[in-house]
Amino acid sequence: MRPDKRLNDFEVRIDPQAPLFVIGVASDMVGVPIWTLRKLDEMGVVTPQRVGVRTRCYSQVQIRRLSYVKYLMEERRVNISGVKMILEMEMPRG
Repeated sequence: MRPDKRLNDFEVRIDPQAPLFVIGVASDMVGVPIWTLRKLDEMGVVTPQRVGVRTRCYSQVQIRRLSYVKYLMEERRVNISGVKMILEMEMPRG
């Protein structure tokens, strides 16, 4: 006889590349204003997937990338163009 299942038996696996977080949620998670996220998208620094015409959705990988971008901009005082160059040298696009 099988033991009863428990809550921990129902783990959900999420693809880290799946576009899950709308721009407002991404903004809250990373602590970056929405206008900055739009500018980063416009400049090709972090390009979220579009759902419909206007909705930007970010993946877990992109949230991690945005956290690094925030660090570079705030702690290291790198402008967006500089951030883009650093990311192109250091990290795969995401």
